[in-house]
Amino acid sequence: MEAVMKSVVVVVSLVLTLSYAHAETGTATFYTPPYVPSACFGFEGQGTMIAAASDGIYSNGAACGRMYRVTCSGPTNLGVPQPCTGNSVTVKVVDRCPSPGCQATIDLSQEAFSIIANTDAGKINIEYNQ
Repeated sequence: MEAVMKSVVVVVSLVLTLSYAHAETGTATFYTPPYVPSACFGFEGQGTMIAAASDGIYSNGAACGRMYRVTCSGPTNLGVPQPCTGNSVTVKVVDRCPSPGCQATIDLSQEAFSIIANTDAGKINIEYNQ
């Protein structure tokens, strides 16, 4: 019985490690309404749990409609030393955040950003995965 329990613990640990290992790191900012038009869906509204992707993720529109789970991992500056709420949010890519103006990996809607961090922070470090 003890060997079975040890095996279960090892398997669960491995699964948790593998799921965590697939997370990418980057930064997030937020933008405010109106959220249309968008590069992916024009004037068709997509709700408020949405994001604009930087060129690296956007990939000439291939990211349109993809869902990403985003979690705040910490501050990017000393303005708000503990901006994270401890929550995660799942957002749909509906727009492109083009460089050089794009200041983050993912530009979240204000509503999505506020779920994972204090909006006073403006920009945060994140972990995200599809």
